[in-house]
Amino acid sequence: MRDTVPGGETVLTNARLILPGEVIEGHVVLRDGRVAEIGTGDAAQGIDCAGDWIAPGLVELHTDNLERHMQPRPGVNWPHHAAIVSHDRELAGCGITTVFDAIRVGSIVSDQNKRYGKYARSMADEILAMRDLGALRISHHLHLRAETCSETLLEELAEFDEADRVGIVSLMDHTPGQRQFRDIRKFEDYVCGKHGLSKEGFGEYCDFLTGLHDRLGAEHEAGAVAAAARYGAVLASHDDTTAGQVATSAAHGVGMAEFPTTEEAARACHANGIKVIMGAPNLVRGGSHSGNVAARDLAQAGLLDILSSDYVPSALLLAAVQLGEIWGDMARGIATVTSGPARAAGLTDRGMLEPGQRADIVRFAMTGGVPAVRGVWVQGARVA
Repeated sequence: MRDTVPGGETVLTNARLILPGEVIEGHVVLRDGRVAEIGTGDAAQGIDCAGDWIAPGLVELHTDNLERHMQPRPGVNWPHHAAIVSHDRELAGCGITTVFDAIRVGSIVSDQNKRYGKYARSMADEILAMRDLGALRISHHLHLRAETCSETLLEELAEFDEADRVGIVSLMDHTPGQRQFRDIRKFEDYVCGKHGLSKEGFGEYCDFLTGLHDRLGAEHEAGAVAAAARYGAVLASHDDTTAGQVATSAAHGVGMAEFPTTEEAARACHANGIKVIMGAPNLVRGGSHSGNVAARDLAQAGLLDILSSDYVPSALLLAAVQLGEIWGDMARGIATVTSGPARAAGLTDRGMLEPGQRADIVRFAMTGGVPAVRGVWVQGARVA
């Protein structure tokens, strides 16, 4: 895999360095794509950071941002290469230096009125090709969102293999009336608002999805679990709601739970050694847009391990800083977007500001209580 080409030496000085477990005032030396040295006090020369914060580059495990660039408005399809580049540059500007691009596998192809088509294999090919050409500024990996309530999941999963180095497979089930959309009214608002479905057709659509789940859900779930093992990918659950669902996730070998919807589920995840991922927008907004458990409540209960920007890339750093304020520990807050996600995804070479780690770095200042990114480096090369 080829990321940004490492560049010579960079010294960042007069900064607050967010290290594992503590913050110190000092300097950091980036050399040959790695963190070469960390020291207290100012360096003799280098970039004067004027007291700004220096953190490891952010690691994003689940973002739908690429799909927003692919279809900027309903019915408008944007050229994929242009969408990938725009997505890449946006994330870099937000301090995200590693991303697992969440690509849906599992489509509905039989009914024109309910159709959403296949795109995962072709999109993955384009991302991988652009990555190998060095056209992307940050480190991109694949995250397959396996939609069990669909018609084509197994055949789409079969289009991927070990050579693709898929990093994450998440088990998604958007059958109405459970998990994320236990409140059927919230599901109605979401579907009708996003896809323009009439209120009259909503009941029929729900019946169609429920029928799919009843016929294919169990087979699709088993197939996705097997595919993750075949790829060597980390397995994630999605929208666990009950302790029973978490028990099933644990039996499948799930290592992280994306957006559990209740405190009951989050507690069960911790009891089973499953890392809890919550949405940064949930924390920033003060609650879930779907009416589920608030990320702040889980944070205060000690049940939040990792943040994901989900659908707002700029929320990732902001929410991590807010967690640092909630916990009274900036290093702990930043760890939820750096070392926490990196280790959960099996990446041991990034996510910490310490010698030998990749020189993926974000510099930011606080302006009116909001972090403002002032510089981003990937393997020692400045990208934003």
